[in-house]
Amino acid sequence: MAHCVFMHRSDSIYDDSPAVQYQFPKQYLGRADPSIGDWILYLEPTKVRGSRGYFAIARVQRIIPDPKALGMFLALIEPNSYLDFANPVPFNDADGPIERGLLNDEGKLSGRAQSAVRPISDADFYRIVDRGLDDRTPLLPREGVLGELSGFEEGQAPYVFKQERDRVLQLTSRAVRDRVFRRIVLRAYDERCAVTGLKLINGGGRAEVNAAHIRPVEANGPDTVHNGLALSGTAHWMFDRGLISLGDDLEILISRQANDPDGVRAFINRSGFAVPPVNLKDRPHPQFLAWHREYRFKH
Repeated sequence: MAHCVFMHRSDSIYDDSPAVQYQFPKQYLGRADPSIGDWILYLEPTKVRGSRGYFAIARVQRIIPDPKALGMFLALIEPNSYLDFANPVPFNDADGPIERGLLNDEGKLSGRAQSAVRPISDADFYRIVDRGLDDRTPLLPREGVLGELSGFEEGQAPYVFKQERDRVLQLTSRAVRDRVFRRIVLRAYDERCAVTGLKLINGGGRAEVNAAHIRPVEANGPDTVHNGLALSGTAHWMFDRGLISLGDDLEILISRQANDPDGVRAFINRSGFAVPPVNLKDRPHPQFLAWHREYRFKH
């Protein structure tokens, strides 16, 4: 097994869905095969305007020939392994490419940097993961949760573990993943409830809003901003129980089974539509919204 970098852009011509699968031509099969069973990094090309750089991590479950496209292959992503970075990592830092293995003997960027699929050294991999998951900003969880997240509390040591194996094991920790997911979702919505439109900050400076999965983790919902909504406690409760849902255009749908529909209408955003994220690239993905309408929403 070996770590790899998979290059991806949101407007890709390939049949990619980073939390589910990554499509690539046969020429990259030899490079991708060693990643089976191991973690990979997703990288948005630098030529993309506003590139996020290294923006997520996932684990490859298996690689198969694409049944829909001759000569193409699919790297299938292990369910619940995908995780957006709390802090996307730029391709370059003060010392040049953060992926040091891309430098040739003369210290210049080699042609390998253009490869859509490429192996990455353990040292480069862990350096990027450490920076991507480092979370020492003041978006704090509720009281009583801090003790579960050693290494992530504000004011403590950065995201560094003594052994590389322990660092990767942390990627499967639900507590850690929930913390990172909360950060990326609340940041996307500016800590504002998408359903009510309210931005409430308590006396301790903490936003009174939750990061909700649209398709829940237990139903193989990934930890990606496109599967998340910032919701206040009441809105979160109603959403999870199917009393409200969202259309693909973010229209707020109210279940006929709600016992106080007029009260719900008074509670939600006056426009009747959810507040979108600050960056439209972070909007909920239609496939997750469709799942919620089909399997959670009480029609």
